[in-house]
Amino acid sequence: MDYWSFWRLLKNILILWNTMRYDRFISVSINEKHQNRLLSNISTTLTEETMPQDFFNIEKELNTPLGTHKYFSLRELSKKRPEVKKLPYAVRILLENAIRNYDDFAVTEEHLETLLNWHQTAGEKDIPYTPARVLMQDFTGVPAVVDIASIRSEVARKGKDTAKTNPVVPADMVIDHSVMVEFFGTQSSYRKNVDLEYERNEERYKLLKWGQQAFSNFGVVPPGMGICHQVNLEYLAKGVIERDGYLFPDTLVGTDSHTPMVNGIGVLGWGVGGIEAEAAMLGQPIYMILPQVIGLKLTGKMREGATSTDLVLTVTRLLRDYGVVGKMVEIFGPGLEHLTVPDRGTISNMSPEFGCTDTHWPIDDQTLAYMLKTNRPKEHVDMVEAYAKENLFWRNPEDEIAYTDVIELDLSTVEPTISGPKRPQDKILLRDAKEQVISLLKESHSRTYIPIQDRTGSWAYEGGQPAEEVKVETGIKSIPMKRGDLQYNLSDGAVVIAAITSCTNTSNPSVMIGAGLVAKKAIERGLNVKPWVKTSLAPGSRVVTDYLTKSQLLPYLEALKFHTVGYGCTTCIGNSGDMMPEVQKAVIENDLVVCSALSGNRNFEARIHPNIKMNFLASPMLVVAYAIAGRMDFDMNNEPLGMDSNGENVYLKDIWPSQAEINEIMDVVVTPEDYKRTYETIFDGDEAWQTLEAPKGNIYEWDENSTYIQEAPFFKNISEEVPEPEDIKGAKVLLQLGDMVTTDHISPAGKFLPEHPAGQYLTEHGVAQKDFNSYGSRRGNHEVMMRGTFANVRIKNKLASKEGGWTLYHPTGEEMTVFDAAMKYQQDNTPLVVIGGKEYGSGSSRDWAAKGTTLLGVKAVITESYERIHRSNLVGMGVLPLQFMEGESQDTLGLEGNETFDITGLGDLTPGKEVDVTATKPGGDQIEFKAKVRLDSGVDVEYYKHGGILHYVLRNFLKD
Repeated sequence: MDYWSFWRLLKNILILWNTMRYDRFISVSINEKHQNRLLSNISTTLTEETMPQDFFNIEKELNTPLGTHKYFSLRELSKKRPEVKKLPYAVRILLENAIRNYDDFAVTEEHLETLLNWHQTAGEKDIPYTPARVLMQDFTGVPAVVDIASIRSEVARKGKDTAKTNPVVPADMVIDHSVMVEFFGTQSSYRKNVDLEYERNEERYKLLKWGQQAFSNFGVVPPGMGICHQVNLEYLAKGVIERDGYLFPDTLVGTDSHTPMVNGIGVLGWGVGGIEAEAAMLGQPIYMILPQVIGLKLTGKMREGATSTDLVLTVTRLLRDYGVVGKMVEIFGPGLEHLTVPDRGTISNMSPEFGCTDTHWPIDDQTLAYMLKTNRPKEHVDMVEAYAKENLFWRNPEDEIAYTDVIELDLSTVEPTISGPKRPQDKILLRDAKEQVISLLKESHSRTYIPIQDRTGSWAYEGGQPAEEVKVETGIKSIPMKRGDLQYNLSDGAVVIAAITSCTNTSNPSVMIGAGLVAKKAIERGLNVKPWVKTSLAPGSRVVTDYLTKSQLLPYLEALKFHTVGYGCTTCIGNSGDMMPEVQKAVIENDLVVCSALSGNRNFEARIHPNIKMNFLASPMLVVAYAIAGRMDFDMNNEPLGMDSNGENVYLKDIWPSQAEINEIMDVVVTPEDYKRTYETIFDGDEAWQTLEAPKGNIYEWDENSTYIQEAPFFKNISEEVPEPEDIKGAKVLLQLGDMVTTDHISPAGKFLPEHPAGQYLTEHGVAQKDFNSYGSRRGNHEVMMRGTFANVRIKNKLASKEGGWTLYHPTGEEMTVFDAAMKYQQDNTPLVVIGGKEYGSGSSRDWAAKGTTLLGVKAVITESYERIHRSNLVGMGVLPLQFMEGESQDTLGLEGNETFDITGLGDLTPGKEVDVTATKPGGDQIEFKAKVRLDSGVDVEYYKHGGILHYVLRNFLKD
């Protein structure tokens, strides 16, 4: 066979291979060994390659109540490779995943050995991960559908087969991020918020409903049904999946950083950027550095009065102090026996707050009990048990797992806890809360603390005495307020938002029933919430209101104005709506330092509300208590919440339920029937969804006048050939940032004003301010999103004289918005760089933090370290992540942000390569230094060369 005949034959084989393997990514070159194997096995390749290859000869069969299934036996492998039994359970799942997907192309023998030798290779070598499914929420899901629809449009323009642009891996989207708390405190709040949600998001929802019919393997849970992570835990997660005759562990990736919540049921999954998730949907394995696994040993038992929320805030501080960024955490020890799946899910939910990839709980009796409680079929649960026990995934206390390191926590030491005011790891023991909040007011906000009796005045309904303003120079501010006949003082430290929200805690019946009991006892003692507090209840699924209704506790929550405002992510992601009008006016005009108390997982600056400077995480029970207290500088242990009708003081301890009380109610009202009723029609939606008229057809009809949905610009007129990387020359600094700049600082989120670039764009397009909606709702329009990138009101750019989305346009020295400066640089074809510090990109897995960065013209980011997801997302959008060498930083190098940057050595990129950077100051002096390319694998290099992961996928579609 001559040379060209050989390559024509090989090409045809590869085309057939890709068609049958769904264009899965080939991560290694076709060396001579691969060529010989293809040629020698040509008679079997076309008939057998669609089935898993049994590299270790360990395929076996298992009889279960649902029939006989094939599986790859780790128990059998352990007879040949004893090290399997010392692997953490999470690594065992990754190993099974690689064995099952082995093809000697995307998954190679080297990858298998990397996993088997985990103790030596963790943190050093990369592995492929092929999730069984993908989970999305609508903030990240809408741009995913826009991207895939845009890819399909480009494929159609080039006359290629559009039918290939379907998700290969099953994907579920839960529309949960768009409801906002505009209405609260009434029985009609839920319906009004949902009606407003549809009014604001009609275009987006039509796109999603179109996608449901246009794409195969794509399901949509309509608005008002629940939060994606709680729906995942309660319904979507299977524990073990049966597909094509094989059994294997349930695995996934999600387009939300709190996807690890499902780890609580023994499912391996974590948050990725929307970019990675889209590629996974299209059949591309995710390549990642094999993580180290930290063992968290739990001992003891929770004390009376401590909740799962207190535990998770304790764990957050413990693991953040230790340092688990980029690692996995696996829980073991006798303490597990006392923690239910909802307790476990509460902890796993906050994995991104610890900084870890995944917080894994192996399958055990608690897992099975939860699956039965949540109406999983008994035959399926029996299958999960049989497979887990047979294939070394069942938690066995006798296993001698050698973790990377071990941390211990005695559950009996956990105390009531809150966290704030800016970060989830800012743990404050409840008994110290008053003192700590006072210190924060003094140190962070220059307030001179005044005892509460000297600044509250009085507040009462009709007949009350007017509140008197306290005038103390440089002291705490207290503003007299009046609403109708109600008069009171609004002071620094006041709680203006109290929200029972977020999947973190609303998925746990124990703390939700506990909150209902606190409300019941408070009402019975004559207590009420303070008049300046905006209250809300936003459960993660309809099951919550079912059991609160059955327990007759919901009326008591509603008596305190904790009415249901929606079933979705609300206050926790910044969809809190405005404060009460008169309160918001007073806060802004007087620069009051007010607070929120929420049962969520995030409290970063300006996330909850741009004018609320202090935000505290707490259990739903404490949220109710703080709404009654009305302020955060309050001693819950020693100060009375109020007086009853007999004039007796009522303390928190008087209305706090015992765990026995909670369990007694929970055992009666939380039943499988509740879950069955909720989830058997969850994909149908309500009448509003069912009557929503959505487009039909295979190709989406883009509307140039839409301010919600626009075709993504990344793929238009893409070349079919891969461009060669070029050095970056003459780059200017767009932003110079410090440590812990999160994706909440980078990515557009929350509301924006008419004077913001995004507001100006919408105004120019005839959109009234009342219809602006949020950045999250407009993620399908890149014109809005790029204008909101780096526009957070709390971002601190060293080049600007003030906080917010401002920067210096170097050619003229003029200070302007980041967007305006970036557009002026683009007019001159000037590339841009961003300089940062430690843990750049921490926080949520937001694809627009990377998409917006590239659309602004940023070619490289140079920092001391990166958060895992954001680094990957930058690569996925063709932005080069560079890292200062060990011991160096912008400060040690003397970088001031006014330099012109040349980055050379990009022509022959390899993983982790060191490149040369020259920063030339205005006067001509130069700073020369090395920087490490944070392309961590050969796959990263390929994606970067293509301009991003989706560009790589699109070119694959165009090849045929």
